[in-house]
Amino acid sequence: MKKFKLAIFVLLALVTSSAFAQKKKSNGVYIAGVSASFKDSLVYFTDIQMVDSVKLDKDKLLPERQQYSYQLKTYLENKYSSANRTCFIYFETNKEKLEKSMKKMKDKYQKGGKSIVRQVDSEFKFTKAETY
Repeated sequence: MKKFKLAIFVLLALVTSSAFAQKKKSNGVYIAGVSASFKDSLVYFTDIQMVDSVKLDKDKLLPERQQYSYQLKTYLENKYSSANRTCFIYFETNKEKLEKSMKKMKDKYQKGGKSIVRQVDSEFKFTKAETY
């Protein structure tokens, strides 16, 4: 009887732990972009977007990060005629962590009153970068 109870307990523990392990897997990456320039005081922030077909590499880095930055830079140049901007891409598998860091960054830019923070139109969407 003791062996039977032990086997049931081990089986239950195995099923429970595998269920939690499956929930941790992420199907995509949350990405947000920031664009600033040394020539003007405008700072652009994008919405946090989920790119569902992207996975982080073994070093927990976003593959082809420069392409996402280039997508934002090209959009701003075409839509707002904003040339010579530096674009930064922030990514996280946890949306709440990314929201927290983006809020902190916006607060820093707004604190001094020297920067004008603008939101990029919601029509801008990051697309999966091509891997070479």
